[in-house]
Amino acid sequence: MNMADHPDAAQADHAFGTQEWQLRVDLAAAYRLVALYGWDDLIFTHISARLPGPQHHFLINPYGMMFEEITASSLVKVDQHGNKLSDSPYPVNPAGFTIHSAVHSAREDIQCVMHTHSLNGVAVSAQKDGVLPISQQSLFVLSSLGYHDYEGVALNDEEKPRLVRDLGDRAFLMLRNHGLLTVGTTIADAFLGMYIFESACMAQVRALAGNRELVTIHQAILDGIKLQAKQVTRGMGGALAWPGLLRKLDRQNPGYAS
Repeated sequence: MNMADHPDAAQADHAFGTQEWQLRVDLAAAYRLVALYGWDDLIFTHISARLPGPQHHFLINPYGMMFEEITASSLVKVDQHGNKLSDSPYPVNPAGFTIHSAVHSAREDIQCVMHTHSLNGVAVSAQKDGVLPISQQSLFVLSSLGYHDYEGVALNDEEKPRLVRDLGDRAFLMLRNHGLLTVGTTIADAFLGMYIFESACMAQVRALAGNRELVTIHQAILDGIKLQAKQVTRGMGGALAWPGLLRKLDRQNPGYAS
């Protein structure tokens, strides 16, 4: 949804500014889409979006709201120290702040960080071999995938350098025994990345459950997937899929742009 299409666009623009309001609308939509696709974990995961400007401020969920309830105006603005910069009766998830502040500080190239505890993602994160090259979706993930070992609930600032190191310049990060993380230059790209990541994990869980010998994709194909991924998705491809996803959301769970 374009900010100008929202009935309260003029009032929102006055309160937040045009760029911030558009980011709020897209981020609220991302939260509701995560719920719609069943990747949410009650209130316990998080998606953040960097705001324009040098201050490294970003938007994150009000800790206590279900993802299906989040609206553009309810999102909380925070600084790099976790201080709330917008009025909200809700706190910020401290683990969410640790993970997202670390990534936003290190990756100037990305706008959105998305983290889930989906059952398929957690299941594969506990498998020693990680993501296997057994599906087309897995190849897109393997072309830009890092792994981060579990260090407990992410409350310790000392974990940040290791988290940043393990992500590097990649788009996908598997948090061992924990879940999945994607980053994107747009909210749409981070969401599409998570859709592909989750699909790869779901396919792997089901394939392994079949208890039959698996056919793996040849290394030569894996080596060439980066170029193919750019051609098929035009980068990550969020711009292609996002308008349709918003139409789907408008049909099934409207009200995010308020």
